Amino acid sequence: MNLKRVVVTGIGALTPIGNTAEEFWRGLSMGVSGAAPISKFDASKFKTQFACEVKNLDVEQFIDRKEARKMDPFTQYAMISVDEAMTDSGLDLDKIDKSRAGVIWGSGIGGLRTFQDEVTDFALGDGTPRFNPFFIPKMIADISAGFISIKYGFRGPNFCTVSACASATNALIDAFNYIRLGQADLFISGGSEATVTEAGVGGFNAMKALSQRNDSPETASRPFDKDRDGFVLGEGAGALILEEYEHAVARGAKIYAEIVGGGMSADANHITAPHPEGLGASSVMKAALKDANLSPESIDYINVHGTSTPLGDLSEVKAIQNVFGEHAYKLNISSTKSMTGHLLGATGAIEAIACILAIKNSLVPPTINHFTDDEAIDPKLNLTFNKAQSREISYALSNTFGFGGHNCSVIFKKHN
Repeated sequence: MNLKRVVVTGIGALTPIGNTAEEFWRGLSMGVSGAAPISKFDASKFKTQFACEVKNLDVEQFIDRKEARKMDPFTQYAMISVDEAMTDSGLDLDKIDKSRAGVIWGSGIGGLRTFQDEVTDFALGDGTPRFNPFFIPKMIADISAGFISIKYGFRGPNFCTVSACASATNALIDAFNYIRLGQADLFISGGSEATVTEAGVGGFNAMKALSQRNDSPETASRPFDKDRDGFVLGEGAGALILEEYEHAVARGAKIYAEIVGGGMSADANHITAPHPEGLGASSVMKAALKDANLSPESIDYINVHGTSTPLGDLSEVKAIQNVFGEHAYKLNISSTKSMTGHLLGATGAIEAIACILAIKNSLVPPTINHFTDDEAIDPKLNLTFNKAQSREISYALSNTFGFGGHNCSVIFKKHN
């Protein structure tokens, strides 16, 4: 079958280190940490009292107040990032076939703030079932995709992917497949998350998943460091416009990069812990390479899942060495979660954008907060510690792995 080519023609980002794609990239290239004490609620009684929050955001600058009240923050974040991506793409909505334009959006948790607030209000009341009529539509994970399609009139495939921290990459791969199979011309895809709430922080604390480095939040996310003690919770959104190549060329679109392959796998091991030898991570990277018809030696940069957890980072390094062999020592590898924290279901979208902008700018963003080598990690690997490195990047691979053993990898190619 003659598969179509798929390119990225617009990007938008709302992150803890920048509220636009340009600001996000500036923060990445400079090695800025987005972690700080939590401002959204009193976290003084929590084991973890900090997070990577979106900062200096006035939602009503982007969304009408009445409309915003119908949305959980995760949908507000989605709409803001999509607005930037659509503007960036230069799409003329009057000149496209909207029946061949779709939305596939990822969120691992959905409207946690809405769920928490509504259930708390009920529990503290007199038992009378008084609920906001927007409770369910604000909470459900698919609603961001619905709002996006309504705003832009896209009548093609429309759904949400939920695969924990792999959700946004899942969404991108699904959109990629629809387009290359000729079933659509373009998609808005990406992911959003807004879980910096009492329930979010308390729940992840109970799992012992979060860093508790309250005395130094800005250095708490330290992937591959010997003293890493868990991930830092983040929030935000990333949006990408994926478009069939000929469709993009015909309208004179700016092209950031091409998507050339995607892979999915399962660890089939544990509900939260990765396979200790990285078997699922190995198989998903191999699947992405096979899908792209590339050898491991083609890859220049890997944006790793790299959450700063003791087990996860080590498992991923083992997988990279298994898949890439001696070429692993020629790769640049970095975890941008050291700066953004972990955006859960949105993480794959902003890390895809990080890969695309790394290709565009010939610059590998760093893994910040490295202080002490972990003797269990091969010192010959270039984990791009503490400072960005200049490098021509022809192909970049992005890994995202989720609770439940969900793994996704996607490969981007430099567009010449």
